[in-house]
Amino acid sequence: MINLKLPDGSVREVEGPLDGLAFAESIAKSLAKKALAIKIDGKMMDLSTVIDRDAIVEVVTAQTDDGLEILRHDCAHVMAEAVQELFPGTQVTIGPVIENGFYYDFARDEPFKAEDLEKIEAKMREIVDRNETITREVWSRDEAIAYFKKIGEDYKAELIESIPAGEEVSIYRQGDWLDLCRGPHLPSTAKLGKAFKLTKLAGAYWRGDSRNEMLQRIYGTCWATEADLKAYLTMVEEAERRDHRKIAREMDLFHLQEEAQGSVFWHPKGWRIWQALEQYVRRRIDASGYVEVRTPQLLDAKFWEQSGHWGKYRENMFVVPDEVPSTDEDAPVLSGKAKLMAIKPMNCPAHVQIFKQGVKSYRDLPLRMAEFGCCHRNEPHGALHGLMRVRQMTQDDAHIFCTEDQIKGETEAFVTLLESVYDDMGFTDLKVRLALRPEQRVGSDESWDKAEKALEEALNDLGREFTLAPGEGAFYGPKLEFHLKDAIGRSWQLGTLQLDFNLPERLDASYIGEDGGKHRPVMLHRAVLGSLERFIGILIEHYEGKFPLWLAPVQAVVASITSEADDYAEKVAAELRAAGLRVELDLRNEKINYKVREHSVGKVPAILVAGKREAEEGTLSVRRLGSQDQKTMALADVVKSLMDEATPPDLR
Repeated sequence: MINLKLPDGSVREVEGPLDGLAFAESIAKSLAKKALAIKIDGKMMDLSTVIDRDAIVEVVTAQTDDGLEILRHDCAHVMAEAVQELFPGTQVTIGPVIENGFYYDFARDEPFKAEDLEKIEAKMREIVDRNETITREVWSRDEAIAYFKKIGEDYKAELIESIPAGEEVSIYRQGDWLDLCRGPHLPSTAKLGKAFKLTKLAGAYWRGDSRNEMLQRIYGTCWATEADLKAYLTMVEEAERRDHRKIAREMDLFHLQEEAQGSVFWHPKGWRIWQALEQYVRRRIDASGYVEVRTPQLLDAKFWEQSGHWGKYRENMFVVPDEVPSTDEDAPVLSGKAKLMAIKPMNCPAHVQIFKQGVKSYRDLPLRMAEFGCCHRNEPHGALHGLMRVRQMTQDDAHIFCTEDQIKGETEAFVTLLESVYDDMGFTDLKVRLALRPEQRVGSDESWDKAEKALEEALNDLGREFTLAPGEGAFYGPKLEFHLKDAIGRSWQLGTLQLDFNLPERLDASYIGEDGGKHRPVMLHRAVLGSLERFIGILIEHYEGKFPLWLAPVQAVVASITSEADDYAEKVAAELRAAGLRVELDLRNEKINYKVREHSVGKVPAILVAGKREAEEGTLSVRRLGSQDQKTMALADVVKSLMDEATPPDLR
């Protein structure tokens, strides 16, 4: 007999050994029908895996994140099988699960066409109907290399060759088709169902290296039910409609161009949003006891070597030689002999340099050091995506230097600040994850115990629900991740709070304790918005460009109906500007309906129409964005109403 502990804490004594399917049947036949895989002591395994010892066991179904991952993994395999049936000679390479779906990269001389996706989908449904059995086989490394080379799968053979000699290779057979894979997988293709869709084609370099061959990538999405698939596709359509790049063109907010990959050209209207956001955050951190600093863009490589970034992060950094370039046409521009510097990808090492100036006492802690730091990260060109993935970014970054005893209080204060900011921005659906110690880490177990306990106690004291993410902490400390949902249900990971025992040690930061001795501070890396560029991109899509008045780049347009009202319109605009509102004046010789339509496309929240009658009466016809109605109001009432609405939330 063996004892198997279930996720709810109950223990079942069963006669062993038995496989995962038999275990599911021992609980309920209905559960066995839904079962996709088994989780043994936290490790995902095939349903056919034999359980022969006491263990913590969970039956994985499609209604869980783990189940969805298996469905998407199998969907990639079914797609690869379908492609090779339809297009003989195509090589399959790598096909991982990604957020909301999967992809597979193929090597084929002839390019796929958009209409091929429908053919592949039809073949995938046929493979599901064939109910092909999926089984795991273990081959020797040499046997696997020889087999894949024999059938012309050179890319697959190359992957296996990178496996250390002597190691066994995991192969999954799906009917007559097979592939290199660690698994786990479904017991048969019928378990996949048909809630999948292939979504797009793209190019991709073999192993992500631009020096290698270009492959063809097919993306797809897969869900537990047809209803889930439909809901996702509807969300994708809505996301395309809300695309921040499209809305930015309509509103004239910013642009990007080839000559400055991943860097944003902010137009006046877009910069107004930025300034409103930055000024709001600055007021909030000032009120929360932060000091603001400014640190250099370019730092000697020695700082990045000391911090550990040089060895672990250098490929993401822009490295610059410290020399004057030659202007001699016959000589190389750079000698290649100068010492190296790097444009900062983050602010933390520079903040430690400020902390180290002068002697710090325990009475100086906590020291909350903030910077709207402009950072650069050498992201691959293919990964760049509007404001969401850039090379030049500004973070609402801060580092809190504190004692271990202050971790809990500082965490509570930060979480309270973050939630208040998100609420002001219109985000109320927030989830928190506590990422715990990974296998490879620095610091003592005692320090990790204290840090993890402090974060957990802080969340409990605040009454916040959270999930644990074992093994997902940074190598230098545990962290909190804050995930919010936007107006169409997409989740974004933005704010973070990361504990760091490592950097103060590496950069020799210390303070004098109450005992008169030297101590290392704990360093809390924290951000509320993260990258301002990315946060503005999210805001644009969340609000569909229809910002609350305090954030809107143009808060009102005063538009005249006839030239007789121009003087009055100019007076109105001047009065609104004097009240601190961002106002534009439209005196063009165009029909008023044309003006209203144009400013509505530009997402202006309030259009104030002035004609001859309004000029005589001292009123305005007010039309609000999204409404067909208009309201006649006295000028003084319009000014007061807009002033009240345009007041930032923290100043109300």
